[in-house]
Amino acid sequence: MANSTSVELVAAESISLRIAVVRGQRVLTDTDLAALYGVETGRLNEAVKRNLSRFPEDFMFTLSAEEFSSLRSQLATSNDAPAGRGGRRYAPRVFTEHGALMAATILSSPRAVEVSLYVVRAFIRLRELAASHADIAHRLGELEARTEALAQHQEMFSRHADDQFKQVFEALRDLMKPSSPSSKRPIGFLPPTDDA
Repeated sequence: MANSTSVELVAAESISLRIAVVRGQRVLTDTDLAALYGVETGRLNEAVKRNLSRFPEDFMFTLSAEEFSSLRSQLATSNDAPAGRGGRRYAPRVFTEHGALMAATILSSPRAVEVSLYVVRAFIRLRELAASHADIAHRLGELEARTEALAQHQEMFSRHADDQFKQVFEALRDLMKPSSPSSKRPIGFLPPTDDA
């Protein structure tokens, strides 16, 4: 059982490396999805074309030339030759998590169904990692704010303590000054005088 779990984890990890972010959504290209499902890219796209009503914009969309160029650099791929040289003659489609699942259902091959589970797990793993990073960033921000507040409190305390020490030292210096004999007050009880 542990062995199949580790295989699933490795499969999900390798798939997650192919997931990119386009238009704020995590997606897989038609080429990568077809390879995962064990079909040719053309066959996948034909099946999608026959079932376009199952693929709204939040399931699948076609990349613009600029997005495709950016995606190629994001995934560090260069195996797609320019059009006319054996490369793509059309802009690639990309599939979100829901689109990848829908593609598995329209292909209806056992491999597509099996691999779609790994695809979903890869998307879930990326969501968990993103949430984990957001949580860590939030906690780091809280810790930074507490440290800042503590430093300010310490600085105020230090200034206050400095003022108090200055007062103590001034009082000690005053006590250490020799007093003049005329300013001495007699010791003991003095009867009241009529002057007062």
